[in-house]
Amino acid sequence: MPDLLPLATIPAAEVEALLDAAFGPDRHGRTAYRVRAGLTTIDDMSFARVEEGRLVGAIQCWPVQLDQDDGGVLPLVMVGPVAVAPDRQGTGIGHALMVRAIAAAEAAVPLMLVGDAPYYQRFGFTAERTGGWRMPGPFDPARLLARGDVPLRSGILAPRGVPVL
Repeated sequence: MPDLLPLATIPAAEVEALLDAAFGPDRHGRTAYRVRAGLTTIDDMSFARVEEGRLVGAIQCWPVQLDQDDGGVLPLVMVGPVAVAPDRQGTGIGHALMVRAIAAAEAAVPLMLVGDAPYYQRFGFTAERTGGWRMPGPFDPARLLARGDVPLRSGILAPRGVPVL
């Protein structure tokens, strides 16, 4: 598989078109978008796959935090969306994007995402320790996943104004 490019090198309109194709134009109403509101992606962790001049895959990572009920703050990186062009899904592009983003994180900060556990378990994500987490809108707790040694805490996910890496 060819190398992945920094997502920042791809025109924003192309990224938006890919996200619409992969998730539908109503995707902005999802709760994950509320958590990421007003943030800028972490350039060192966000990548693209281009084939023959066409954007066919992208992963974005965002600086967020868990505002804990006890007053503490846990910095996190929110992984996603992971988007692959519908005609290229199932070809390993999403897997390559996930592996690259995880490697770029270098375990500097815990990772979390909202997604299908059966797919993301292969990358070490689980809902095992996110049971007390909340989001600013409706969500399925079984899809709120974290990777690594995330402390068992309760709180609400919120944007983090300063990148955590």
